[in-house]
Amino acid sequence: MFSKNNKRPTTPDQAPQAPPSIISSDLNIVGDLHSTGEIQIDGTLNGDIRTHALVIGETATVKGEIVADAVRVLGTVNGQIKAKVVKLAASAHVVGDIMHEDLSIETGAFLEGHCKRMVVKEEAKPTAQTSQKTTSGDVSAKKPNSQPVNKPKTANA
Repeated sequence: MFSKNNKRPTTPDQAPQAPPSIISSDLNIVGDLHSTGEIQIDGTLNGDIRTHALVIGETATVKGEIVADAVRVLGTVNGQIKAKVVKLAASAHVVGDIMHEDLSIETGAFLEGHCKRMVVKEEAKPTAQTSQKTTSGDVSAKKPNSQPVNKPKTANA
């Protein structure tokens, strides 16, 4: 009960996360960055970035493609951004297309390019039952009742 060993077993979800990798404002990098953690860029990068989370600081300039789960842009990006969550701060300057699931743009941010929402996997595949219900519902709503309604009698009959 009062032992010195207070180590608790950790699961992979509870494993301590590494601090973010930081590229300071006086650093200029030419090349690609790959990380499973978080990257914060305050300097200049000419290359592609693939990471879990990315913060592009106000003094940062990135020229290249960005692929991440979450991207927060405060500086300048010249290239495509593909991420689940993209946040453009008021100081952001982005020239390039953004593919996203969730996009937020603060007032004052500059964006020149197309924004396209990526389809979530559950939404991409409708079930057979859903498509049948939709089709049959549309047909019955458009098709009038085919039974004759009180036709006037002719003199010959």
